[in-house]
Amino acid sequence: MSLKIAIVVSQFNKEITQELLKAAQEELQRAGVAEIDVFWVPGAFELPATVKRLAQVGRYDGILPLGCVIKGETAHFEHIARAVADGLMRVTLECDTPIVFGVLTPYTEEQAWARIYKGAEVAKSLIELIHLRRKLRSA
Repeated sequence: MSLKIAIVVSQFNKEITQELLKAAQEELQRAGVAEIDVFWVPGAFELPATVKRLAQVGRYDGILPLGCVIKGETAHFEHIARAVADGLMRVTLECDTPIVFGVLTPYTEEQAWARIYKGAEVAKSLIELIHLRRKLRSA
């Protein structure tokens, strides 16, 4: 499959996001994706702007943001999780490039580790969305 996919990964909680990335890459490779480019950003907060820039470039058939925001002792978790979700939704609505939501927002690190498989799930969803968008364009 001649798809070109960009994956944008948050370095915050890197042990977890590396595993999300690995699962996503394996799923995309299984699906026969021709090219996968990986871009690292400092934290989840930086995902929306980077995803938007990549969508504007127009080089990719789809973009997969990956991150993990774990609840701590302050309200920081709520602010970051909401900002990232809202930012990615805004970019998704503004851009024609398919984008899916691959950011974990667990309450504990254990919950995050239990959801590593989500990397593969969102990669599969991205491929499905790309095919749907192509079908809708030709309808």
